[in-house]
Amino acid sequence: MVRILITDDDPNILELISLYIRNEGYQVVKAKDGQEAIEHLEKEQIDLAIIDLMMPRVDGYELCQEIRQYYKIPVLMVTAKGETKDKVKGFQLGTDDYVVKPFDPLEIVMRVKALLRRYQVEASHELNVGNVTMNTSKKEIQVEGGKLTMPLKEFDLLYTMASYPEQIFTRNQLIERIWGMDYEGDDRTIDVHIKRIRDKLSRSNATVSIKTVRGLGYKIEVFE
Repeated sequence: MVRILITDDDPNILELISLYIRNEGYQVVKAKDGQEAIEHLEKEQIDLAIIDLMMPRVDGYELCQEIRQYYKIPVLMVTAKGETKDKVKGFQLGTDDYVVKPFDPLEIVMRVKALLRRYQVEASHELNVGNVTMNTSKKEIQVEGGKLTMPLKEFDLLYTMASYPEQIFTRNQLIERIWGMDYEGDDRTIDVHIKRIRDKLSRSNATVSIKTVRGLGYKIEVFE
């Protein structure tokens, strides 16, 4: 069974997240601060860590750094700090995803599932969505056995969205993930890349496309 470590010094939030995670069939290990979380990591097999940022003794930044140094597991940071500089620091220290309080517990569940799926993909080097298979080590795409060629940025865009099939991505989120925080170009470049990806997927008879969610952004769509 997948074992998830949840660390938060607020007992109400700790119990809330734990309840939703357990309801999905995962085993929960709870810690009230970073030091207690480290003790669990040393004694138990943990598959994913959900960590708060502001905690006594060892805070979320230090805990994330500790996990990255000694363990190869996904990390989801949950925090009241939503400023860009705080997110940047979290990602620089190795967090895989970031959720700002207040949050919908179902969003936590969705992100947990996506992270577990992504780490399984990274271990096998393959991601399957619809009739499309993406090889992350070779940067190759197969559609029903036929090869589909995409430049690296297009591959990374499709892979990012395919890794989180239920998530809507804004243009800014995609730019930060693919081009980096310091990108200064036109955000419409995302639209151009996505149009090219759609055209290639359509021509190859893929059962996957990229859907525009009006006013929000883009998400992966799988159809028969």
